[in-house]
Amino acid sequence: MPPRSYPTARQKRLGAELRKLRERAGMSGSEAAAYLGGERAQISHIESGRYGVSDQRVRRLAAHYSANDKHLVDALAGMAEERTKGWWDEYRGILSPGFLDLAELEHRATYLRSIQMLNIPGVFQTEAYARDLIRSGVSDLPATELNARVEHRVRRRDIFDRPTPTLFEAFVHEAALRMRYSDTGTMKEQLDFLHEVSSWPSVTIRVIPFSEQITGSVHSVLYAGASIPALDTVQIDSAFDAGFLDAEAQLARYRELFDSIESISLNTKKSAQFIHRIAQEM
Repeated sequence: MPPRSYPTARQKRLGAELRKLRERAGMSGSEAAAYLGGERAQISHIESGRYGVSDQRVRRLAAHYSANDKHLVDALAGMAEERTKGWWDEYRGILSPGFLDLAELEHRATYLRSIQMLNIPGVFQTEAYARDLIRSGVSDLPATELNARVEHRVRRRDIFDRPTPTLFEAFVHEAALRMRYSDTGTMKEQLDFLHEVSSWPSVTIRVIPFSEQITGSVHSVLYAGASIPALDTVQIDSAFDAGFLDAEAQLARYRELFDSIESISLNTKKSAQFIHRIAQEM
């Protein structure tokens, strides 16, 4: 089977985690390949996500690397078993890979936490608001891609339609609620929908008011929890693509950021009232 030309972010992550295990064992790629009965290029392709790997092979490699973290090995084996394509694959070749990777990240997450400083969280955007927001960032976007981006953004809400909806906690700055990307009618519709979303069983919306002081530089970010904390992922929000961070120190820094933001945010009841009041002012 030829190597994948464009491995997904999740396929790359699995490969990167296997590389970390090998490097901790002090083993070269050639030595690992010899264990599998292959050449150095085989391990290189596996660790870059260009080759698929079975859950049994993940466990064999982990044992060979003397990896003793059972929970990590089980989680990596689970990632290797993910063979079914998701709805986002319908957009391959239409949207850039970052958009597809974001949808998969949300789909696979055990929980999600978001900080949005200047706009409504993407997964909660109405079609009209999303269209105007995307246009404001990329004014000359062809109509076909604009439509695809809007449709893709709305479909990301499928994580709340499952038997066990994904837990999602969003911290939304007051600036995001008041920023006018659309006409008054569209903005009111968006805020009314966000107010409705705040009552969904698996969703928590908390507002960061202008009156609270923010320490340091805070930007919009999505934190995706995995089955174990070591496999968590941070996505840096961008109008053009999705960037992912997963180094241990980076994850720790963003956990601290969310704790800091949580401490200055309104509670859920006051946040819902706050959103409703701004919607009525539109």
